[in-house]
Amino acid sequence: MRTSTFALLFGIAYLVAGLMGLLPVLLVPPPIDAPPTQFTLLYGYLLGLFPVNLLHSLLHIVIGVWGLSAWSGRTSGISFARGLAVLYGVLAVMGMIPMLNTTLGMVPLHGNDVWLHGLTAVIAAYFGWRQPAAMRERRHVLGDRRQRVFSVGRERRLGLADRREGFGEMHPA
Repeated sequence: MRTSTFALLFGIAYLVAGLMGLLPVLLVPPPIDAPPTQFTLLYGYLLGLFPVNLLHSLLHIVIGVWGLSAWSGRTSGISFARGLAVLYGVLAVMGMIPMLNTTLGMVPLHGNDVWLHGLTAVIAAYFGWRQPAAMRERRHVLGDRRQRVFSVGRERRLGLADRREGFGEMHPA
């Protein structure tokens, strides 16, 4: 799969997830043992699985738009994949630390978000730092495959200029 295809798929996925987080009908109230957040606007569990609030959903929408922009060629697909790998890697680690799993009370990053963000970071890192097929093939070439071009004078001195004319003499018709 090309990096631009990765950007399209993840752009659509995160855009849809962000838009779904804005629909209260898709949000389940958080359980009693969920870490408390100070920003509770549209706070709940998306589809009963992923803790989100308005800021978290807006972040997903921004990531989705960035992915679609990378797919269309307005931004680099590789920089999208690398940025996504770093951002979601940091978010996954923050989700595992009790003091930071709500981003200081603003964005919930705990529960199933940890493995989702970690998986996103690993896949994005693969597409961001893998070597393209054209570069892998070129790496194995030991030398320059172009034919060496000599000046006309040097071809005459070496007898290379006569090779076209001598071909007819060697194989008479």
